[in-house]
Amino acid sequence: MTHKAQVTIHIGGVFATREPTVIKTLLGSCIAACLLDPVASVGGMNHFMLPATLNGDAEGNLSRFGVHAMELLIGEIQKLGGQRARVQAKVFGGGHVLQIAESVNGVPQQNIRFIREFLRTEGIPLLAHDLGGRSARHVLFDTGSGKVRLKRLSGVTRLTTVAERDHEAEAERKMRRYGEITLFDD
Repeated sequence: MTHKAQVTIHIGGVFATREPTVIKTLLGSCIAACLLDPVASVGGMNHFMLPATLNGDAEGNLSRFGVHAMELLIGEIQKLGGQRARVQAKVFGGGHVLQIAESVNGVPQQNIRFIREFLRTEGIPLLAHDLGGRSARHVLFDTGSGKVRLKRLSGVTRLTTVAERDHEAEAERKMRRYGEITLFDD
């Protein structure tokens, strides 16, 4: 019996493959989208921290932002022979894991609204999700089978990474300073 390759991604990570691989990540308020073209057997995952840049302030890696991370992942799947029209999604994260008051316009809620709207707008079927709540999550996506294993990490203080906690705190400060982000107008 052979072992599948394993890849771990972090904030801003985007990885797609034709080879059966287990892609892993840890999430707090961030979102991980697991996309799969089951016909071409091409799958991948991203890990983003905010829906879009704040006031156009990219500060480095654009794949940290949902709108870019989603297009990058879909593009990687297409480069490997997948077709956008066949892509299916499973999405995870958006947990309120900081010890600050929860807000309807907080980072986790914005991320959840973004990923739902993106998938709806692009016509990508959402096969499974585990979004919101107060738990961090450990996600393992098997690109060979399309199955996801998820473990919720209990307790608000059990944030996935120091980097994610710092990013979320900085995003909350910027949102208070710059105001709410509107991604889609109805």
